[in-house]
Amino acid sequence: MDQNNGILTGDDGVDRCYWHGNLPDYLHYHDHEWGRPVADDQRLFEKICLEGFQSGLSWLTILRKRENFREAFAGFDFERVAQFDEADVERLLGNAGIVRHRGKIVSTINNARRARELADEAGSLAAWFWKFEPSAQERPARVDYAHLRANPTTTISTQISKDLKKRGWSFVGPTTIYAFMQAMGMVNDHIEGCTCRAEVEAERACFKRPV
Repeated sequence: MDQNNGILTGDDGVDRCYWHGNLPDYLHYHDHEWGRPVADDQRLFEKICLEGFQSGLSWLTILRKRENFREAFAGFDFERVAQFDEADVERLLGNAGIVRHRGKIVSTINNARRARELADEAGSLAAWFWKFEPSAQERPARVDYAHLRANPTTTISTQISKDLKKRGWSFVGPTTIYAFMQAMGMVNDHIEGCTCRAEVEAERACFKRPV
């Protein structure tokens, strides 16, 4: 990795954000998912839950277990997860394919119930989350390695975190929320010089914001 700009050249000769580490599954996630704008409620709910499970772990650990999580949590259909009970908690604690952390499992079930309430209120989770999209004036003039290292949270991610916590959500701290915003395309934090930055910016320009 170029320590000055956070760019890592892949085995294919392409420059990308440093964090993929030239690992095939991470490369695919970086190139095809991370930063692409998402308006699907189920995917938004999945991501915010998985970011919560990541707390204290690496995203790569969660990514490699993602299909197991999807199977265990009904595809992250929050209407279904909201109906999980203590028997489901015990079932999930016995599932070696996921992260067996009682607090995070209970949190996911709780957050499904809160997501149902929020979707009823706002029309969709997407409509609620995307209203917080930062304006161009609130974004840095240049997204580089130094900026990302210095800003694991933002004023907006802190605001979203506070709002969600007031609504009863858990495992939704400001750092978790900013990682969610980055992954779901609410911001484009592909570093300057990354091959995906312009492509993601073009997708964001064409993306129809949910209302």
